[in-house]
Amino acid sequence: LYLYGKAHETFIAVEGMYTGQSVYCGKKAELVPGNTMPVGEMPPGTIICCVEHKPGDRGSFARASGDFAQVINMLENGKVRIRLPSGMKKTIHAKCRAQVGIVAGGGRIDKPLLKAGRAYHKYRVKRNAWPKVRGVAMNPVEHPHGGGNHQHIGHPSTTKRLSSPGQKVGLIAARRTGRLRGQKSFQKLKEG
Repeated sequence: LYLYGKAHETFIAVEGMYTGQSVYCGKKAELVPGNTMPVGEMPPGTIICCVEHKPGDRGSFARASGDFAQVINMLENGKVRIRLPSGMKKTIHAKCRAQVGIVAGGGRIDKPLLKAGRAYHKYRVKRNAWPKVRGVAMNPVEHPHGGGNHQHIGHPSTTKRLSSPGQKVGLIAARRTGRLRGQKSFQKLKEG
């Protein structure tokens, strides 16, 4: 007598997936969007998502809608270099698994919310992050930027890295402030 239990697993939906599709996981899985396999088995340039940081942690990187990482190259000593959605390059173990493809739902934030009710419902299910009251609109007892006869900060908005928790508002340990100007600065940020 054999008893076959049904295991329900939730996967991140990859762009191009459809209802009733069979997805395969493992070393010998095909390089098809939706399948999960170790990054060491993928050729360089493969677009991947839901990438593991350590083998077996079930996915840490490139999980948000429209996000993807890319396999750059294989290194000796069983490591693989990947490019994360932020542009940062990271070295992970070749046994770390990843899903092939881009996370579905890309372009979600391109559409404006338009009204307060939509923002209310968006953040209601997430965390208490809306509405956001500006510090300058508060009283001095509530925020370092509060008070004064006009809504102004009144001192530099940058704060020290080691300042006490109540003071740590504004630009924390900023190396620079202001608008990024010129092409060179953008290039430096991308490389760094």
